[in-house]
Amino acid sequence: MSRRAAEEAIRKGRVSIDGEEAVLGDRVDVAAQQVTLDGVPLPVNPDLETYLLYKPAGVISSASDPRGRRTVVDLVAAGRRLYPVGRLDYESEGLILLTNDGDLANRVTHPRYGIVKRYVALVAGSPAKTEIRRLTEGIELDDGPARALSAQVVGRQGAQTMVELTMAEGRNREVRRMFEALGYDVASLVRTAIGPIADRSLKPGQSRRLSAAEIRYLLASGSGDGP
Repeated sequence: MSRRAAEEAIRKGRVSIDGEEAVLGDRVDVAAQQVTLDGVPLPVNPDLETYLLYKPAGVISSASDPRGRRTVVDLVAAGRRLYPVGRLDYESEGLILLTNDGDLANRVTHPRYGIVKRYVALVAGSPAKTEIRRLTEGIELDDGPARALSAQVVGRQGAQTMVELTMAEGRNREVRRMFEALGYDVASLVRTAIGPIADRSLKPGQSRRLSAAEIRYLLASGSGDGP
């Protein structure tokens, strides 16, 4: 946002500092105060960093591992200590966020904010339409019912089928267990999007820092407003 646009937003009462309407000339302690635009937090604290990583299979989604295995934190060259936002299974790959922004991490992971994740699963065999529909109707797992918000076949590779799913939750191995309950083994599972954030240019092991606009998109998505 340009300075002129920021001043106009302040004049229109769209900007708040710690819940109080801002006025031109206000000073902000970016490390201690929260600035919002239309009720959505603005990423103004320079000490906060968020990265988007394409996690390869065979990497742990944690900050450290007592067995000495490679973690997602090992793959991101950042100036600050970062922590993964949620998890991807050891065998799975795809997009994961790493950040030191606790508010952002909470918004991305807590179901109340409704930030969905999109996956592509490659499964052995050819699930019938009725079985794909069961993914969205709900499948009983040992830790309770699970369901996808959407599920559709998007391609085939020989005797395997590619199914794209949108999930609201992130329970342990949830997508894999749903297919297993239907009698299908998952050959590979890739997370392709986190809310409005996707990047097809990233290769396994590559990462980049999120822009301020992308962070705002995430926060807006978590507020129910969307990008």
